[in-house]
Amino acid sequence: MLLAIQLLSVLAHSIFATIQGGPDMLSRRALFRAAATTMVFAAPRLAAAQAVGPYALPALPYAFDANEPHIDAMTMQIHHDRHHAAYVANLNGAVKDYPQLATLAPDALIARLAEIPETIRSVVRNSGGGHANHTMFWQIMGGKGGNPSGTLAAAIERDLGGFEAFKASFNRSGAGVFGSGWVFVTVSREGKLALAPRSNQDTPLMDGGRVLLGNDMWEHAYYLKYQNRRPDYLTAWWNVLDWSKIAARYDQAMAGTLGV
Repeated sequence: MLLAIQLLSVLAHSIFATIQGGPDMLSRRALFRAAATTMVFAAPRLAAAQAVGPYALPALPYAFDANEPHIDAMTMQIHHDRHHAAYVANLNGAVKDYPQLATLAPDALIARLAEIPETIRSVVRNSGGGHANHTMFWQIMGGKGGNPSGTLAAAIERDLGGFEAFKASFNRSGAGVFGSGWVFVTVSREGKLALAPRSNQDTPLMDGGRVLLGNDMWEHAYYLKYQNRRPDYLTAWWNVLDWSKIAARYDQAMAGTLGV
């Protein structure tokens, strides 16, 4: 109760300060930022809660501001510490009474959705998919963009029409995702690449595929900075990719060792 009162007090103060800046300042963006700032600094962290169970929130492999200015630090912190942590907590809650499921790696778990008890199948689909997707997402960012090289660049040229054509197709696919979802690049054991958009937290892993890379089309991934300008977010995102990490995933896929 005390936390709730404190939260409302800080939020009210943030909104009042916004109103003082004039009517033009009282926008959806300003209110969203005020609320997000309040949640980050006033709400308890979820890390301890999600740690109870077989699945764990992976540490972000770089600082929250590592992707600035293209993805702001506050978005990274909320996205990792709140959204991803919630998926992990929900997944742990779903499998707690099913020890045989708790032994499976996330990719193996969601690849067997048809075998999951119906009472928890939706939670495993949504939260297991969210856990797998975000684990991949953090791994491929934190870089400086640029161009791929070597065998990965050759595969992009062969299967996706070259790097610039690939980026354009990927961005169109991402912009075309209705509501929330992802756009992925899948990679076969032979190294063949293909675009694969999905809704919600679905993933090609659920169909036995492998994911080379993917971008999050949920608003929580970009709204603080880009609001409804998803195409701008998609364009900026290429500047934070770590192509050395993506190339390593490509090699793992061809070796049959790539997980999430």
